[in-house]
Amino acid sequence: MSIVTAAKPHTKWSRVAVIAVAAAAIVAVVLLAFTWAGVGSSAKNIPLAVTGPTAQVQALEKALEENSAGTFTITEVADKDQATALIRTRDVYGAVILGAPTEVLTASANGTAVSQILTGVAAQLQLQISQSMVTAGKPVSAAPKVTVTDVVPLAETDAKGTGMTLAAFPLAFGGMIGGILISLVVVGNRRRIGALALYSILSGGIIVLVMQGLYGVFQGNIALNIAAVALSLLGTSSFIVGLNALIGMAGIPIGAVLTMLIANPISAATAPMQFLPGPFGVIGQFLVPGASTTLLRDLSYFPDTNTLAPWLVLTAWTLAGVIFTLVGHFRNQEVVHIENSLDTEPTPAMAIANT
Repeated sequence: MSIVTAAKPHTKWSRVAVIAVAAAAIVAVVLLAFTWAGVGSSAKNIPLAVTGPTAQVQALEKALEENSAGTFTITEVADKDQATALIRTRDVYGAVILGAPTEVLTASANGTAVSQILTGVAAQLQLQISQSMVTAGKPVSAAPKVTVTDVVPLAETDAKGTGMTLAAFPLAFGGMIGGILISLVVVGNRRRIGALALYSILSGGIIVLVMQGLYGVFQGNIALNIAAVALSLLGTSSFIVGLNALIGMAGIPIGAVLTMLIANPISAATAPMQFLPGPFGVIGQFLVPGASTTLLRDLSYFPDTNTLAPWLVLTAWTLAGVIFTLVGHFRNQEVVHIENSLDTEPTPAMAIANT
């Protein structure tokens, strides 16, 4: 006698439609999250230092306002030395030194987009000088040249700056993955905190070893870079673990969405924060991806910059995650069971209960 296995009932068409619509909605959300900041970005409020004779400075400010309103935020300085110092501390992204000769100072380490804009300013100044020579009846060849000086250039190993941009993704993704895995497989609040610390230190060392030792993207002090990367990973991962401990499984997707779909697009990794629409450039600097991107760029190329703010932001997110983990109601739940992964030794509470 043969046994016929009944086929499983097919999914209802109404359910198929709901699933398809939900999947399409998720794709739309992800697409918008990763593109809106880039598509909506524009060159604006670029901090620029200007020095030179008063009449020339005023003429330049008027020309910039007429031809590129809102592109620059101008700071008048005493001389070239002060302008250079402001560039090295990232208080300004470039400078125009008027007079004889005229010079434009850039810092490609801030991003090639700003350098290209300032190079265009130099070309316009050169054109104006040439036109003034023609008006005065002098040959164009006699016009003084406008020089462009890169005060803080990118390293030869990352001449286009793409490496620094690409480094933002493993920082955000690595922190998110660490937080998810530890939330799912580690039981016990203190053990989770220990796993977070060990994971962040090891992963931070690996990332710096590859990005600085192998590719030459990161520059500067290796120990400081490892500390910055480790704290960045810890800030994201501890926050996800803390949310999981505080509100349960819902904390994992909330932390992941905050990291990858909200914080990462406004981190200013691909363009300066001034380019982002509205206030999102500033907001991004108070989130882990933005703070870590700024900190690593400063440590690599702008050692004179005050880096206290990004250090404090990363520390604050880390402490928030640790506190959530310690006080969370769901901190001791085992989400995914792995055979022989739990400590079978009796705890003091178990011993008292047995007694």
